[in-house]
Amino acid sequence: MNIFDKPYSPACDRNKEPILEVLKAHLQDPGQVLEIGSGTGQHAVHFAAAMPHLTWQCSDRPEYLPGIRQWLADAALPNTLPPLTLDVTGPWPEGLFDAVFTANTLHIMGWPEVEQLFARLPHVLAPGGRLVVYGPFNYGGRFTSASNAQFDAALRSDDPARGIRDFEAVDALASQAGLQLMEDNSLPANNRCIVWGRAAAAPLSPP
Repeated sequence: MNIFDKPYSPACDRNKEPILEVLKAHLQDPGQVLEIGSGTGQHAVHFAAAMPHLTWQCSDRPEYLPGIRQWLADAALPNTLPPLTLDVTGPWPEGLFDAVFTANTLHIMGWPEVEQLFARLPHVLAPGGRLVVYGPFNYGGRFTSASNAQFDAALRSDDPARGIRDFEAVDALASQAGLQLMEDNSLPANNRCIVWGRAAAAPLSPP
């Protein structure tokens, strides 16, 4: 089976290496990673292959799981697990993860769903864990590029609940969940890769 037999995202191919460099800097120890909104599964197989010390747990809504399974089956990596059904407003997996990663999801979710994602982090992120979020963000209520403004307009024309999120509002949700900003990286195509960390000992705030 080749890539054309599976769901395929050109954007994943373009951004996987810049994201990987950020992940490598912050996820150096063995551990388990929960990916929220795995999409096609391309990121999962690329990152799991490059970081064999991590166990990668994909998750997404039910309609995306068959494509993710195809990518995982073809890669046949020993450190990827069968994908889980996860809608942020529904049940979440049991147990703790050393990191949570999500790419290009916050602008697709409605704001109440974004709030629910961060509210659930205290239940899944281990002490000392990392949250890594990739995607476009606004700063000070402003778009960082004309292309991002056009993208935001297209998102809202499809669904008024969608849209590029303000960094300050998302960082406030992270802070409420007991996470501290560690790094805000500028990546190609006017995207960011932002890393928050949970303290190694201090308890997180309840949802």
